[in-house]
Amino acid sequence: MNSLILSAATRFLAPLMLAYSLFILLRGHNEPGGGFIGGLVAATAFALYAKAEDTGAVRRAMRIAPELLSMLGLGAAVMAGVWGWWEGDAFLESVWPFLVVEDGKKEGLPVGSALLFDVGVYMVVVGAVTALFLALEDDASRSPDDEDADQSGER
Repeated sequence: MNSLILSAATRFLAPLMLAYSLFILLRGHNEPGGGFIGGLVAATAFALYAKAEDTGAVRRAMRIAPELLSMLGLGAAVMAGVWGWWEGDAFLESVWPFLVVEDGKKEGLPVGSALLFDVGVYMVVVGAVTALFLALEDDASRSPDDEDADQSGER
């Protein structure tokens, strides 16, 4: 699509949406949000960018194939589950590593396996939804002449 207004608005909105998706991801621990909703917001930013520019621009901006991003996210989510199991608890049991100081108090940043799981879900959703949208957009942008040539075997 060659819309000057959409292109100009996207240059402002897409980075803002990506930053907001990270905010939603990180706050999802204690409040509504998390990996799924944050991933949908990020995928929407990439979809908007694809509509304003083209699918090639989105692929260059991502720097990693959306399908690979989904696979890495699935690996992160599984590792979050294995982490709990490895600590002697059930699979997907939250693990909260803290430093224990000399007086017996636990100190540290409460970042554990639940955040790793949320990041994995975020990556899966961003990768899968973006890959789906890019495939649909690529298919929709093909001209009818290209489809006729593919069906007849000509190139």
